[in-house]
Amino acid sequence: MKDNTNINAEIRRIIGESSPLAYVRSFGCQLNVSDGEKIKGVLSSLGYGFTDSEQDADLIILNTCAVRESAEDRVFGIVGSMKKLKERKPGLMIGIAGCMTAQSRIAEKIKTSYPQVDFVVGTSAINALPELLLGALQGRGFSADITEYDDFSEAAVQVRESSFKASVPIMFGCNNFCTYCIVPYVRGRERSRRPEDIISEVRGLAADGYKEIMLLGQNVNSYGKDLGGDMSFPQLLRELNAIDGDFVIRFMSSHPKDASPELIDAIFDCEKVAKHLHLPVQSGSSEVLRRMNRNYTAEKYLGIVDEIRRRDPGFSLTTDIIVGFPNETDEEFAETLALIRRVGYDNIYSFIYSKRSGTKAAEIEDTTPEDVKSRRMRELLEVQREVSAEGYKRFLGKTLRVLADGESRKHPGYITGKSDEFIIVEFEGDASLIGRFVRVQVTETMNWAVKGKVILEDNL
Repeated sequence: MKDNTNINAEIRRIIGESSPLAYVRSFGCQLNVSDGEKIKGVLSSLGYGFTDSEQDADLIILNTCAVRESAEDRVFGIVGSMKKLKERKPGLMIGIAGCMTAQSRIAEKIKTSYPQVDFVVGTSAINALPELLLGALQGRGFSADITEYDDFSEAAVQVRESSFKASVPIMFGCNNFCTYCIVPYVRGRERSRRPEDIISEVRGLAADGYKEIMLLGQNVNSYGKDLGGDMSFPQLLRELNAIDGDFVIRFMSSHPKDASPELIDAIFDCEKVAKHLHLPVQSGSSEVLRRMNRNYTAEKYLGIVDEIRRRDPGFSLTTDIIVGFPNETDEEFAETLALIRRVGYDNIYSFIYSKRSGTKAAEIEDTTPEDVKSRRMRELLEVQREVSAEGYKRFLGKTLRVLADGESRKHPGYITGKSDEFIIVEFEGDASLIGRFVRVQVTETMNWAVKGKVILEDNL
């Protein structure tokens, strides 16, 4: 890790008592949001405050996503609009961080086409941010660091967006190279954090009263394989479960090819581990899965589901599905619909396939018309609405433990939260309940959530 002591001191000297404000905006997945919290931690240590307004900011950092080209186009549109903002406010500094910057062609494009940008910082180079920022403050011109560092900067302080829900990355990168995915190219190969550092972080969060700990990684199931096998992901879950405190442990994402019997055992054995598994299937067709390079079949996936259902028929499962992968046939799509009905997901996150430059799938000539893909998406969503509406009936009359996390946007006087099963629950209450566990008896079910009444505040 770079020693930024002198650099930090020089930045604090330059900004003096001016109390500059930073606007940090994160796009994309929860790992990106976590990176954004680390960026805020660095800036806070340098004397920056924060604002939700670009207009009031002295420093703007866009923490970008590269999963879809549309996400990149959106960021470029935002950066382009900032040219006028910088003309009105010449002292404004603009930085681009995140997955987009890990692509050297993108960093070069920013340098040559967007002169309003002062610096670019890569996904694993957050510790280089002070040096880049100092260069901008001193007027040295554009600078960039997109080096793939292995150092996780364990000493970094995060400015967390919530006082009761915390994300904890346990690993970075991916080794799977699914043909549609850019992540291994922008996040690098899998690198696991040391278990003692993760355990220490979670212990500290529990002591500070955090109620939800979300473990993050592109494929958490393969955690520890690069550490010599000293600790697997199921073992890590058991270690975290033993930490004192009243909190729930969640994790994502979980790759089916690594969803071992040991993982299922840990989920059922550990009382703090949520009884919910997000297990992305992507397609119900084994042939499409082969073309995606997913390294499992639909039959193997259903074998995992069957084992979970054997132990708990009502266990909560959610998934990701890609509709319209290049040359997906009607028969292959029908297999996906059949799998959805067979599994009975509580929720799915579905996407129409979007060509992503730099991936293997982008090289495939796709003959499936866009209107066919859109029709399939509508059909898939309708099937899932039916499945969810039927599945949620199993909660009627039951009492769920819910972490209240905000006020309902649709129903004034209602609070919304997530149950241990990752089900959205709405109930009458006021803002004083937010950040607490409550017991809610379900009185009504819908196809996207359930409603109920509070019967007990859980302050154990």
